[in-house]
Amino acid sequence: MVKICCIGAGYVGGPTMAVIALKCPSIEVAVVDISITRINAWNSDQLPIYEPGLEDVVKQCRGKNLFFSTDVEKHVSEADIIFVSVNTPTKTRGLGAGKAADLTYWESAARMIADVSKSNKIVVEKSTVPVKTAEAIEKILTHNSKGINFQILSNPEFLAEGTAIQDLLKPDRVLIGGRETPDGQKAIQALKDVYAHWVPEDRILATNLWSAELSKLAANAFLAQRISSVNAMSALCEATGADVTQVSHAVGKDSRIGPKFLNASVGFGGSCFQKDILNLVYICECNGLPEVANYWKQVIKVNDYQKNRFVNRVVSSMFNTVSGKKIAVLGFAFKKDTGDTRETPAIDVCKGLLGDKARLSIYDPQVSEEQIQRDLSMNKFDWDHPLHLQPLSPTAVKQVSVVWDAYEATKDAHGVCILTEWNEFKTLDYQRIYDNMRKPAFVFDGRNIVNAEKLREIGFIVYSIGKPLDPWLEDMPAVA
Repeated sequence: MVKICCIGAGYVGGPTMAVIALKCPSIEVAVVDISITRINAWNSDQLPIYEPGLEDVVKQCRGKNLFFSTDVEKHVSEADIIFVSVNTPTKTRGLGAGKAADLTYWESAARMIADVSKSNKIVVEKSTVPVKTAEAIEKILTHNSKGINFQILSNPEFLAEGTAIQDLLKPDRVLIGGRETPDGQKAIQALKDVYAHWVPEDRILATNLWSAELSKLAANAFLAQRISSVNAMSALCEATGADVTQVSHAVGKDSRIGPKFLNASVGFGGSCFQKDILNLVYICECNGLPEVANYWKQVIKVNDYQKNRFVNRVVSSMFNTVSGKKIAVLGFAFKKDTGDTRETPAIDVCKGLLGDKARLSIYDPQVSEEQIQRDLSMNKFDWDHPLHLQPLSPTAVKQVSVVWDAYEATKDAHGVCILTEWNEFKTLDYQRIYDNMRKPAFVFDGRNIVNAEKLREIGFIVYSIGKPLDPWLEDMPAVA
């Protein structure tokens, strides 16, 4: 019986291994993590992450051929294939600070694998890692091998949160990078055989190690670039009276471009886009390609600009001050159908409003008060370290209250900011919300999900990103 072990029980490791267990009943899959609370959650009825369809998959396999354990060394030593899905945060100090990936957790995982292994292993990079990480890991393993043969593969994930289970069940492609040696090719085939249980052969692509690593960074950079492109256009639309949804619809009808990732918004978030682009920038700089580095930097700059522009719209619309005013924030996760808040635009928007002394009342159907308070009080890259290494009890932000109902959040508020495109926000009773708000009552739609005309008929002053401006807003500065 083939045994698979995954080090890291997070957003990638947990769902990926659950689907492998579901589709490969003859393979024993163990997910290990040093976090006792996280493993306990995976073994409970309240999984540590929210992802549609995940609970069903886990319950079908858990205890049969899918196991969650803190006994890391036991499962690593017994495994034939080891997936490594540990954090790769952005460095905050030292060489490459603010751009380069911190490989501390990766390196310690590699050293532990070398220490406990008594048989040949295939070690698979599953975390998003900078190009050439495999080479570094290979060096650690071969220099500590004690005669054991380690083969390193890169198998980047291409999951979108909110649809991760579907992405795993029906992937566009599975990418496996390995050495172009007989042993390397055998290792690629062994991993191909796992995925071939349910993925058509023509969708399993084999490349060299570096191509696989770079493909992941390139894919995320291209997707983020599309979002920043349409967001840059949204600013121009507001300035000229064009409608960004009409523009993006027309552009998306071109078969060479396509319609995906062309929705204007308050900005992109998630654990990968910014981190991977910073990583790409660093690699370009290290390889003497400053023009290429600057090109990709601009994608992040436009994203930051979009968040700042949104905050400035809110403040300038409300008589240039939100000091002491209650602002309702609907949605904190970086997108709908996930509870993930990593790099969510809501953090920067909320911090911007708090900087002007607003009082915030936040509602998100999947994000806890504890998580929101942590996010608003943590330093920029702290979120990407394992939980036990994050600040233990960040100080709560006093001007923030977290409530469990959109109507409670909006009661007595001066303005409403919609920051996540949860379906329930489209069907709220906005007449009821308006009746209970201070006047003039404002709605700032950061996701373009509400019918602005209907809201204006009720009496709201409405700002929708990239749409023709409400007369109230026409003479207000978009950028401070």
